[in-house]
This record gives sequence, structure tokens and C-alpha cells, in this order.
Amino acid sequence: MNTRLFDEYLDSLEGLGIPSIDVRINKDHKEIYRYLKGDADPVKGIKAGDDTRYLVFSMTKIQTMTALMQLVEAGKVSLEDDVAKYLPAYGKLTMKTSDNGTAPCGPMLIKHLVSMQSGLDYDLERNGIVETLKKFGQKATTRQIVDSFVLTPLEFAPGTHFLYSLSHDVIAAVIEVVSGMSYGEYLKKNIWEPLGMKNTFFAKPMNDDDPLLARQYIWDDPSQKIIPMDSSCCYQLSENYESGGAGLMSTSYDYSLIADALACFGVGKTGNRILSEQSVNTIRTNLLGPASREDIKNTMGRKGYGYGVGMQILLEPELLGSIAKPGVFGWDGAAGAATIMYPEENLSLVFMIHVRNYGYSYGTIHPKMRDLLFEK
Repeated sequence: MNTRLFDEYLDSLEGLGIPSIDVRINKDHKEIYRYLKGDADPVKGIKAGDDTRYLVFSMTKIQTMTALMQLVEAGKVSLEDDVAKYLPAYGKLTMKTSDNGTAPCGPMLIKHLVSMQSGLDYDLERNGIVETLKKFGQKATTRQIVDSFVLTPLEFAPGTHFLYSLSHDVIAAVIEVVSGMSYGEYLKKNIWEPLGMKNTFFAKPMNDDDPLLARQYIWDDPSQKIIPMDSSCCYQLSENYESGGAGLMSTSYDYSLIADALACFGVGKTGNRILSEQSVNTIRTNLLGPASREDIKNTMGRKGYGYGVGMQILLEPELLGSIAKPGVFGWDGAAGAATIMYPEENLSLVFMIHVRNYGYSYGTIHPKMRDLLFEK
């Protein structure tokens, strides 16, 4: 990679109104590039620093899939298992039909959840969630809320299509059942502590009392500007809920530790192995058939990509005119963050900003950084 080209490109983003940009690149457990500019809180005049925290939203999925694959390695769960084996509420599923009715369907398998082919959607206002929160309030647990997802018919029969959804929140509940721990406890014991991650936590529905959390912004279509918003994490559905799909906050350094471990085939900077090489390769093996690949292209703009165990995999860079290599994998988050990994060169990138609904991140910035990793 060419650090000068990275500097020039990231400097060019200054005029877009992004309050802060935080980038780390690691190779062979060593940080080979660092970029940090801007304000964590422009209103209070606080500069972004190494301890600045960000809501990483869907980059949480990287940790959820790592945790699941640890349990697969241990023989405690299989990607071929019926979800109902662990969550009985998933034993009697229904789906929507073309005539606006419903019909029985199933089974839903663990592999359908990890690959976003479960038939669930991302409707946080679904009746089951609303009724569960009415009943249990902010004490509603991960398991209680996840069980409520299937009170509503699925969008399609599991395994037939791709739809980005609450699927990985369900995986967090499965991890709780299999491990006998809360999801947060499992992550702390099996990922955070082995990798030395000391600044990664589950967010709360509101996070205004965290002095290290960067102020959150959002793209405003009417004004065509980036404007401030509150510090909410809407995917944390209650105070006791731990969203496996979008619940974490972290620093760029902490997230670089798990990115580095996956890019080094499961071994972290500490020397601790959190996954086998085989499991890392399983994560980046495409699970989507032709119909689902059309879905991820058409609904998320991921042309040339497949999707494996919870992360996208670059399969056909030539379709994009990209110099990146097949096998690059990773995922991003609702506030514009991204993790990009390439194990063949033990190379990983973590990019943090804090701007919601900013399509330019996914369509332009992330692909550009992916390609810059391979520039000489």
C-alpha cells in the first residue's frame, strides 16, 4: 500500500463536513498506518483522540460471527442446526404469501441467519417487539425480544433470498443459550480479554452521559448537509438488550485488534488464538445462491460481492474495475464505519466516522479505501 495516497485521499474528504476521520491499518500485527483528524465533539471543542468511542452499529456483526464460529469449533452448534433447537419459539414459522396471506414455512437454520437468508427483516417497530417492550419495559432481555421476532410472518421461506435483517440479533440469543452466559459476558471472556480489547462495550438506547463518545451526526437530505443528532443507538431495544447485530461502541484501536486477528487467520497481537484458520476461511466462503446474490446487489449495491458468515466477500473485483483481490472481506456500520480484511497479506483496515444515513460512505469511501490497500 501507498501511505501517501491514503493521506491524499483522506485529506480530500475534509470539505464534506465529516466531523472526524479515524483510520488504522495493520499488517502482521503491526500498525503500519494511522490517520486521525477532526473533532469528536465540535460543539464542545473536543478533538478526536485515541480514546474516542464510536457507535459501530453493524460492525458488531463481525464480533457476533466470530463468537458463533468459536462455538462451532467447539462442537456446541452447527451451521446446519435448526434454530428451534436453541430457540423453541422458532419451531412454528409462517411466511407471507403473494396473495397477502400467510403460510407455514421452515425450518430456519443457523446458516440462514448468518447469511441474512432467514426471511426476517429490520423492522424495529414490528408488533412482537412493541408488545414485548410494553410487557417488560426496559428490563426486556435479549432472549425475550428475539423470541418475539417470529410472531410476525417471515418475508420469504428461509434460504431462498437475501434480506438484511435482525438475523444476527437472533444469533446473539443462540450464543446465550449455548454458552449459558449473557452475550456481553461471552464476548468479554472469549474475544475482548484474549485480544486485549478494553474499550468495547454495549451501548444503551441513549448514551449522552458517555464523555468519550463522539457526537453523532446524520446526513440530512433536504439541506444536503451533515447535521448533529442525539447519541441514540436505536438497535439497543431496551436497557437489558444486547444487540448482536448493531449494539456495540468501541474505539478504532480496539476494533483494529479483532480486525487484525481475523486478518491473521485467527491469531491476535497478544498471541492468543480466537479462531482457527479453517473458521476464518469458513466466514469468508460465499453462502449465497444466484437469487440471493442478485438481492444483495440490488438492495445494498454490493455488485461483485458474496456474503458468508455475516460478512461480505469480494468475489469478482473485475466487475467493479477494482484492483483489490478476491477474498477481501469485512463489514460496515450505520454511522459509516468499515472494517476491511485480507488474510493472504495479514492486512486489515478499520475506518471510523460517526455520520448516520451517509450513503457516500458505502458507495464511494469504503470501495476507495479497499482499493488503496492494494496500490503500490
